[in-house]
Amino acid sequence: MKIFSFSPFGYEGSLVAVEVDIRRGIPAIDVVGLADGAVKESRERMKSAIRNSGFEFPLERVLISLSPADLKKEGAGFDLAIALAVLDAQQQDESDEAVLVMGELELSGQLRPVRGVHAAVSTAMAAGITKCIVSSANAEEAREVESMKVFAAENLTEAFGAIYDSKLFVSGADLQKNGLSGAGRGIPEGSVKIGEVYFGPVDSEHEFAEILGQKRLIRALQIAAAGCHNLIAFGPPGCGKTLSIQKFTALQPLLTVEEAQSVTRIHSLAGLLQPSSPIIRMGAFRMPHQTASIEGMCGGGVNCRPGEISLAHNGVLFLDEAAEFKTSVLQMLRVPLESGSITLSRAGRTSIYPARFQLLMATNPCPCGNFGVPGKLCLCSARAVEMYWKKFSGPLLDRIDLRVSVEGKSTADRTDGTRGDNPSTAQLRQEIARAVEIQRKRGVKNGYLKPQEILQYCSLDKESKEYLEKQIELCDFSQRSVSGCLRLARTIADMKGEENIKLEHLQEAVSFRKNDGPLSCMEEN
Repeated sequence: MKIFSFSPFGYEGSLVAVEVDIRRGIPAIDVVGLADGAVKESRERMKSAIRNSGFEFPLERVLISLSPADLKKEGAGFDLAIALAVLDAQQQDESDEAVLVMGELELSGQLRPVRGVHAAVSTAMAAGITKCIVSSANAEEAREVESMKVFAAENLTEAFGAIYDSKLFVSGADLQKNGLSGAGRGIPEGSVKIGEVYFGPVDSEHEFAEILGQKRLIRALQIAAAGCHNLIAFGPPGCGKTLSIQKFTALQPLLTVEEAQSVTRIHSLAGLLQPSSPIIRMGAFRMPHQTASIEGMCGGGVNCRPGEISLAHNGVLFLDEAAEFKTSVLQMLRVPLESGSITLSRAGRTSIYPARFQLLMATNPCPCGNFGVPGKLCLCSARAVEMYWKKFSGPLLDRIDLRVSVEGKSTADRTDGTRGDNPSTAQLRQEIARAVEIQRKRGVKNGYLKPQEILQYCSLDKESKEYLEKQIELCDFSQRSVSGCLRLARTIADMKGEENIKLEHLQEAVSFRKNDGPLSCMEEN
């Protein structure tokens, strides 16, 4: 029997072959293969677990080899694999059948869950290993990998019995978990289906109809959700920027099963998966604090753990009070926004994490927040406002398609007790669902259209071309700005169910792309 475990490093990780040799000599247990302290301590845990489970531990010299030998192994996830390898060595079984084993052992022989199971099972499946043994708490997570046959063990005795009985291994398809399959897997209770697109349940905290005013911001958020476009909202403190953007999760469609696999793998490696949610269908909404470091945003550490931009993969990264983030952190976002991935290098090894996130930012127009606000006095110097906006830089802002200036509402408007006059969340979802369904059939989201795809899907009639050329001259649009306008126009047309982009769609797109307010002041400098 060939027993494998998994060593998490970065996004890919590595399979580890666990081999045991029992030979004559003074009784001792040796572990070779760059094992860290936690792996070496597993010698005592698995020895006690084997004896307390009713098995005999060999009174000879035991050599445990973890290969590849030059790969550092960390964590308690090797406990069960090492224990089963020791027991199998005593059986002198020469079978070539391979099995993936992950789990932490208690001294009693009971199993505890470990992180990274989804990533381990995915890697094993790609390597041709179709059977795995994990703790019962990790079983649903493992079964989310298609075609993998899983045995959920409660203790070492059950796990050892399963090694030689293939009938005990069951796949997720065999169980028909929750009576759902395909697109229905992992959909939260109370979700809403519009056409072929699912949305999560809505509560009062995510109802847009309650918001007073801010129709332009809400329209921009609707377009952003429909086409995965980046957005920045700027306005005075208390105008409703953060409140509106935090409701954005209600407009996010649930991920497809294919999109969810990479997201689930990342969260599995980070140890964030819950037993009740073995597959993540809700798009992430990450909101890091302004003190976040480059390592916290990019990822890193000894094992290249995922950072905020990877945890926001296929979801949203929201930077509230964005100008308060370090300049280096903001500039770091430029390459991942363009490439959809980030490469991390640590200790001679490299890992590539997916980081296809949607960037939403909210910021004040100046350090004091009163720049350009009617009836309020701005105490900031021109130099202070310029330096405030230079934190973002032109190249970063050029990657943001939607730019919204948010006006403050009067106190009377906020306290008169009347309900907001905006469309409800259910109404906003209708057009979003229409656009998302079209894009899924097309095979690419509008916010990520490449130049050749823009030429294919964003053709304009003569009138629209003349209008765009005029706006390019008036607004001094860069080539990336023109591409952003075309992508926005394509999304707006999709929301209306139109096959071709019309002049009105392009006009609305350009209105959101124009450099208004402090943005224009900043970019002129």
